[in-house]
Amino acid sequence: MMINFKQTVTFRNLIRIFLALIIVYVLLLIPSPSPRVQQVRETSMTKPFIWNQDQRWDLLEKNFIRARRSECDSLNLVINNGLASMEKLLATIDASSLQPAAREFFAIEEQFFSLAPLMGACPERISDYTGIASGMRDAVKRQSIRWNMNDRSARETLYRLLYGERSALEEVILQLPRKKQPSSLLKGPDEPSVTPSAFLLNVPVHSGDILVSRGGAPTSALIARGNDFPGNFSHVALVYVDSLTGKISVIESHIERGVAIATAEDYLRDKKLRVMVLRLRHDLPALKRDPWLPEKAASQMLERALSAHIPYDFSMDYTDPSGLFCSEVASSAYRNLGVNLWMGMSHISSPGLRSWLAAFGVTHFETQEPSDLEYDPQLSVVAEWRDAETLRKDHMDNAVTDAMLERAEQGEPLRYDWYMLPVARILKAYCAVINLLGFEGPIPEGMSAVSSLKHEYYAAKHKKMTGMILKDAEKFRRDRGYEPPYWELLRMARKAY
Repeated sequence: MMINFKQTVTFRNLIRIFLALIIVYVLLLIPSPSPRVQQVRETSMTKPFIWNQDQRWDLLEKNFIRARRSECDSLNLVINNGLASMEKLLATIDASSLQPAAREFFAIEEQFFSLAPLMGACPERISDYTGIASGMRDAVKRQSIRWNMNDRSARETLYRLLYGERSALEEVILQLPRKKQPSSLLKGPDEPSVTPSAFLLNVPVHSGDILVSRGGAPTSALIARGNDFPGNFSHVALVYVDSLTGKISVIESHIERGVAIATAEDYLRDKKLRVMVLRLRHDLPALKRDPWLPEKAASQMLERALSAHIPYDFSMDYTDPSGLFCSEVASSAYRNLGVNLWMGMSHISSPGLRSWLAAFGVTHFETQEPSDLEYDPQLSVVAEWRDAETLRKDHMDNAVTDAMLERAEQGEPLRYDWYMLPVARILKAYCAVINLLGFEGPIPEGMSAVSSLKHEYYAAKHKKMTGMILKDAEKFRRDRGYEPPYWELLRMARKAY
């Protein structure tokens, strides 16, 4: 039988192409060197805060179960006495100049937590609880003006009271029947401002205001919790209000496309589990000299964002203005005018967490985390929005993230599908080309192929665990008749891992 010569050549060429592809694939499989993680520079500030009060949380849950068996009429006397005691304490705090370790702060924390089980069992009293929560937050913020925010005692007191107040209030809200739940808006003091304003969700916001929010993605939870003081916020944006049109522009930096400008509608359309409005205090020396300073900060950042592309800063180096992560949009705008935000720097001290964040490109672990901006005494909390449905999502995401970070602390690495590395590297090369042409690619500018795969692994793991505890939480509600509190969700997440 005769063999066609052309067919033989074609077959040999196919073999050569196939072998060449295999060689390229194998070469692209060669792993990148692991990022070098800086050692922790040990100071009084570089250690993670740990509540370490599991017995206290379990006691609160038992008290809630007991309170649910009682009539609210029989609990009202205890509630009234507790509220009166707290109001008296708040008056004492307001009339004093207290140091962070003052006994009044520990007393008010204890009383606020102790009231939570009773409030969860008596929905009609929720407005009293939200009112005392708001007063507590304002009083503590006013006291912190005189504190050194790089002092460990000051930072822990602020965190315990502000984060603790929010956590206790939200646990109560989640236990209430839908018709009894309070408004999603929690207002703070109306801090005066002379800059142009417009309404955002029925709240006036001014040029220079800062929006701190929480996204719905798994990495949003990691940003919020990945801190020595785990928080609830993952994103920062700066508000500009046009004085002629009243149009709101929101300046923010996204992992996918760097610094961008959104309308108020687009900003709110992007999934958010909570939003908080922060405003510089009008009595700051810099604002006394120039009340229009916030307007100037916002307009200068707007002009910069319009004039050139500003890439996302994966390294989280707040001192380098060439690229900006979300917090830097606000901090660099104000720093240029002499106001240094984040008076208490954020620290990421956990070796396991540092290793995971390094895998995503982070190189600076003393930085500016979104959650920590709330504790800056230069800022007033003007308003915060959250509702029960988004709180459930927020709490579940937090519990899964905390469980995953516990495993990171035990030395578990952040993995990825190694066989996909050649594909990711080719895709990254394609993204680099279209980025130069001004387009976005599936792998963000500044993120490596390996980082993108580890991000996919992390997100998939988080999603799978969340699905598991959703089922466990539903079973908990059926069996016990109430919403699982956060510490129960955390136990479910540890089991799901």
